[in-house]
Amino acid sequence: MDTELLKTFLEVNRTRHFGKAADNLFLTQSAVSARIRQLEQILGVALFTRTRNNVQLTPQGERLLRHADNILNTWSRARQEIAAPDAAMAALAVGAVPSLWDIYLAQWLVDIAGRVPALSVIAEAHGADALLRRVRERTLDLAFSFESPQVAEIAVVELIGVRLVMVTTHGDLGAEALFDRGDYVLVDWGTGFAGAHAQAFHGAPPPRLRVGHWRLAHALIGARGGSAYLPEPIVAPDLESGRLTRVAEAPAIERATFAFHHPDAGPEGRVETLLAPLRAGNTAAA
Repeated sequence: MDTELLKTFLEVNRTRHFGKAADNLFLTQSAVSARIRQLEQILGVALFTRTRNNVQLTPQGERLLRHADNILNTWSRARQEIAAPDAAMAALAVGAVPSLWDIYLAQWLVDIAGRVPALSVIAEAHGADALLRRVRERTLDLAFSFESPQVAEIAVVELIGVRLVMVTTHGDLGAEALFDRGDYVLVDWGTGFAGAHAQAFHGAPPPRLRVGHWRLAHALIGARGGSAYLPEPIVAPDLESGRLTRVAEAPAIERATFAFHHPDAGPEGRVETLLAPLRAGNTAAA
């Protein structure tokens, strides 16, 4: 099957509009329609219901959606591995929750690429559930998350933790006064953080703002003023410049991080080599 047909199918599903999909794929709308018809003919089913300004997946299209992305990822990996001159280290598919790319994995990837110049990389950002699914499907060699998957067939390695500190734009105010101001931003750092946060600030008023990524919190308090728990390495320049102040009475909260992979992901010893700089207890990696 022509993988371009699947790419077109995914884009039509994403935009729910043949014209927008055509613009994004640099095709004519008739070419997009022709590709979808061809895919439907190959499969023998209708994939979309088409009414004016309303393109929806059929039940058969919903089922294809669960496979299409996996097929494209597998094909991309196969092309990389076949073309790689050194199969032992040359191809790597890695994914992580977005925050970990920002905090330290981007630099880790830069360092790995420097040590292995022939390395061919697919790097992705997904939620924890999607990462686990892709590792189990073997479309990712390695994944990183704040949560440890509790799945028997998946190998898990604890990595260096992320130290989260409460910072504010309001000078030396205490935590209680900061919560009372109403501009505290609660970042979703996962269940472990939520438990530690609730224990440390029992009885604090519920925050008005909750965000899923630390960058949003950083931008909000930078623009409007406020407080949030943010990664210590990230806010170090802000603390040094005085743009932010560490809330002295608020405890630092250590957030564990984990790598996980299928036990037979790649040549023996490759995962261990890649993770060595990030393993828990390796202070040089922090």
